[in-house]
Amino acid sequence: MQSSLRKNKTTAAGLAFIGGQLGLHRLYLFGMKDVWAWVHPMVAALGWWGIERVRQYGQDDHLAWLLVPLLGFTLAATSLTAIYYGLSSPEKWNAQHNPLTPEATAGNTNWLTIGVVVFSLLFGAITLMSSIAFSFQRYFEYQVEEARKISQ
Repeated sequence: MQSSLRKNKTTAAGLAFIGGQLGLHRLYLFGMKDVWAWVHPMVAALGWWGIERVRQYGQDDHLAWLLVPLLGFTLAATSLTAIYYGLSSPEKWNAQHNPLTPEATAGNTNWLTIGVVVFSLLFGAITLMSSIAFSFQRYFEYQVEEARKISQ
């Protein structure tokens, strides 16, 4: 019975990396009643809606400027979560997620855990920088356009 209650660190990190925008890691660790597990897909859906608006209306759609970064920041945050899970010590992991079995091997780090951390770092950095670049580019292009309107 206790083995089914153990929460594996590698599984949680992998779920945060692969299914983070759906909140799968939160559902795995905290169950169906976790509010944040349900917030993740809502925010990600808004970001995907922003991408769809860019495809439909072009890059000049002001609402898309606000929505697209939500997806990027959600992906970057869940990548950071995967890194946090993967780099946490076995003692700390087991104290938080396996309190009945503090010596459980589920909190140990292996090569798969390190692989998830490396790919999360790579993917998280790319999505964060892309989201910031998109946001600032749109903002400054809008400011230049408005300045031209004023100066004419």
